[in-house]
Amino acid sequence: MRGINEECGVFGVWNHKEASKLTYFGLHSLQHRGQEGAGIISSDGETLYSYRNLGLVSEVFKDKEILYNLVGSSAIGHVRYATAGDNSVRNVQPFLFDFYDMSIGICHNGNLVNAKTLRLELEKNGAIFHSSSDTEVLIHLIRRSKKETFEEKLKESLGKIKGGFTYLILTKNTLYGAVDPNSLRPLVIGKTENDTYVMASETCAIDNIGVEFLCNVKAGQLAIIDKDGLKIENYTTPDRISIAAMEYVYFARPDSNIAGVNVHTARKNTGRTLARECPADADIVVGVPNSSLSAASGFAEESGLPYEMGLIKNQYIARTFIQPTQELREQGVRMKLSAVKGVVKGKRVVMVDDSIVRGTTCKRIVKLLKDAGALEVHVRIASPPFVFPSFYGIDISTSRELIAANKTLEEIKEIIGADSLGYLSEQGLVDSIGLKFDAPYNGLCMDCFNGDYPAGLYDYEEDFNNSLTDIQRRILERKINK
Repeated sequence: MRGINEECGVFGVWNHKEASKLTYFGLHSLQHRGQEGAGIISSDGETLYSYRNLGLVSEVFKDKEILYNLVGSSAIGHVRYATAGDNSVRNVQPFLFDFYDMSIGICHNGNLVNAKTLRLELEKNGAIFHSSSDTEVLIHLIRRSKKETFEEKLKESLGKIKGGFTYLILTKNTLYGAVDPNSLRPLVIGKTENDTYVMASETCAIDNIGVEFLCNVKAGQLAIIDKDGLKIENYTTPDRISIAAMEYVYFARPDSNIAGVNVHTARKNTGRTLARECPADADIVVGVPNSSLSAASGFAEESGLPYEMGLIKNQYIARTFIQPTQELREQGVRMKLSAVKGVVKGKRVVMVDDSIVRGTTCKRIVKLLKDAGALEVHVRIASPPFVFPSFYGIDISTSRELIAANKTLEEIKEIIGADSLGYLSEQGLVDSIGLKFDAPYNGLCMDCFNGDYPAGLYDYEEDFNNSLTDIQRRILERKINK
């Protein structure tokens, strides 16, 4: 297991004379969602053009000729973190498929929990896969559908896959965007006065290129954009709304809105609630850059303690959780953060972080602060304990290294070297984010915190049941007894 990792980011453009260049800038805004690879497919109405490679967006497209060759007025793009499939060029998206009757570009954010079963069935029926990514499953389902039109084939195929996902699909004359029946993964649409349409994983990506937000693609919906404009239809009956809570806690940029809720505001509210639930006798509050700064400011305001910049991040070091190996993650922690001695020396510090996964990163930060002279470090986590694996697009599919699944609160406190440790409650997280859907947890997916998997487990169910720790079993028993 490789810790908390981004799902991926998707971006699409319709009706813009420099669609690939606009996609390039959109992918820059989504770089935080994946740093292993990037790609763009464009269409000029007759032919689809593709380029993809390993690396950051700026590295993949550093040669200007690459973007100039991606001609056309429509495009889709992708930034990748590998939640399914190995980290090689063959798995970098978008994928381009050239068939005798049409060409299709496709990219995907999320994870299919029945991909193994579907792939086995498809291979038995003669399908040949060119990657180890679960994204490719949808194409084979489409090509084997007996429906009349491509749109009907797509809808039928989307109804067969399970899990958390958003798809962007590009043909020579249409751009499609699809969201899973639970709305686990976000997808938004923007529009300009000149009838340019943009689809993206987060609103920050459309805001940053000057496009006005138009709407969210909701659970079980398929957005279709062509020469006649935009239409949105249901491809299936929506299930219970379960937007991934981790989008608000960690993944999304603070300037994004998800389902109408601003991410910064949600995080600041978690800090306020955390200060009420787990107060600390301290002198200053320090946030762990960058995703925890909003929560730290909320904690400081609610508690009446000064909010100080006690930790500095080297902005040129990649996000630690999405490094592909444990060795690189640990090296990244050493390089990316430093404590400000003049701020923390002689002080009792409240250190606010968004989550604890393995505990290694938190332990190092506590040590950084104490080595810089902090008298005490009280760790406060702006989310509940990360106890259960996720199977919907976050690369945590085993319990082995989840510290909260294997250790008690007191044991975790001792391991990370904190003077005290407190987590936000489940209800505190739900209330702080403030969604208003008529669904469990007000429309949040809390799978990582309480083992409630709204889209099912399918291929993972047996492995999940066989790997449960004593702590996980007790949590599930309490949930059942309620």
